[in-house]
Amino acid sequence: MIVLNKIFHFCAAHRYGNEDLSEAANQAAFGKDLQIHGHNYELTISVTGEVDPATGFLVDLGHLKQVVNEHVIQLVDHSQIEKDIPWFKGKQPSTENMVVWMWEQIDAHLNSGSLHRVRLQETPTIYTDYYGPNHK
Repeated sequence: MIVLNKIFHFCAAHRYGNEDLSEAANQAAFGKDLQIHGHNYELTISVTGEVDPATGFLVDLGHLKQVVNEHVIQLVDHSQIEKDIPWFKGKQPSTENMVVWMWEQIDAHLNSGSLHRVRLQETPTIYTDYYGPNHK
């Protein structure tokens, strides 16, 4: 299996909290992340499929960049995720939720290759991988 990886960067802010929890429960669950704070994210999109024998390429990188930029980066860059992106209404803006949203945004628009993994790195020591809804 061949997997091509393309890296993107964006900056975004978010705030954790759950209106259904008490102030003490929110503080216990989220601590200082109850405050609006931001990250410089690194997003790695991994695509797999058959290599085109005529080009030697697995995917048209121009198309992949256009899809990710239009359907993810332009929406999240310099946003407050849980306020600016409707999908996050009632959801925490965690990397765990963000990779699911990103998969849905990208997978629906690819015209070659198959999305293999979405990796979102929030800090130098924290990242989340998502292999799609059908991965076992």
